[in-house]
Amino acid sequence: MADDRLYWVGFNLIKGIGAVRLQGLLNHFGDLCLAWQASISELEQAGLSPKIIQNMQQIRQQVDLPRLMTEIEKQGIQVLTWQDEKYPARLKEINQPPPVLYMRGNYELEDAWAVAVVGTRHMTAYGRQVAEEIGSFLGNHGITVVSGLARGVDAVAHTAALDAGGRSLAILGCGVDKIYPPENRRLAERLCEAGGLLSDYALGTPPDGANFPPRNRIISGLSLATVIIEAGLESGAMITATFAAEQGREVFAVPGNIHAPQSAGTNRLIQEGAHPLLDPHELLSTLELTCVEEKIATRRSLPADPTESRLLSEMGLEPLHADELSTRLDLPIEMISATLTVMELKGIVRQVGGMSYVAVKEAAGIYGVN
Repeated sequence: MADDRLYWVGFNLIKGIGAVRLQGLLNHFGDLCLAWQASISELEQAGLSPKIIQNMQQIRQQVDLPRLMTEIEKQGIQVLTWQDEKYPARLKEINQPPPVLYMRGNYELEDAWAVAVVGTRHMTAYGRQVAEEIGSFLGNHGITVVSGLARGVDAVAHTAALDAGGRSLAILGCGVDKIYPPENRRLAERLCEAGGLLSDYALGTPPDGANFPPRNRIISGLSLATVIIEAGLESGAMITATFAAEQGREVFAVPGNIHAPQSAGTNRLIQEGAHPLLDPHELLSTLELTCVEEKIATRRSLPADPTESRLLSEMGLEPLHADELSTRLDLPIEMISATLTVMELKGIVRQVGGMSYVAVKEAAGIYGVN
């Protein structure tokens, strides 16, 4: 775990410092290590209010960051920041994405193709049936189901996706070391094996009613679209739908009984322009997800790091020797050879004999090399 992540965790503990103020600190100091060690006058110059500086002083005095990071690592929890390659790219697209994500489990390449499925805790038999059908359908088609681990629709959708052999992510309104509701503990364990638990709340944060509406922006932000199965007019699922619309993501709503309170929200969403979801296949066609497996395969062939990208930029359909590439990029031949081997396994380049390589034609077309 990179050393500077402890400062991201530290600032995540300070009340009053969110995405905007953290970006301001990064702009002012250049990195969070300097910001964490700054004097009161320097923090004032960076634009922090006296109250926030007081909060920061308390945290700096009370928290041993290296010790805290050791505890996080011992629990098998990952810390993702804006600066990490693993930080979900789709979430970065939203306004003010969370600077820090805590994660149990893993965020995988295929999770870029995700659909949020949310709804009421007090679902009807109809709502359960639809949640099972949609969760299973998405799982069977390689589309990750994102939800909130809540009772009702959320838990059913998570479970259906996992039972179908798919992946699912749960976004929590508490620390990832706290499972709420407690009866979903076994489900949480399954999610960590084929998906993950994520939260922008610090470890130890208990579940609180005020935490759940803000976390809904992450549920929608990770997803191509949000499906509302059953929801009252004033509900967390409706808040998620609002976030999705604001983020420019598609919103689908399952129509229901006009006399059932559980369908009042979904019927209202349809009235206001949400897609009425009558068949799960409509998700595939509307979101152009009919070829997810092919898209995943293509994404896996992309250069995974700067060295791969630099090598591919130098290569074309005419053979180049590894020594020549080493000279051009001013990199050790050992690094060049190891990277080319990986790229060959991924199908990006092909060895044509004598340590000479060419870019695979498809890769050359994708990246515009000659």
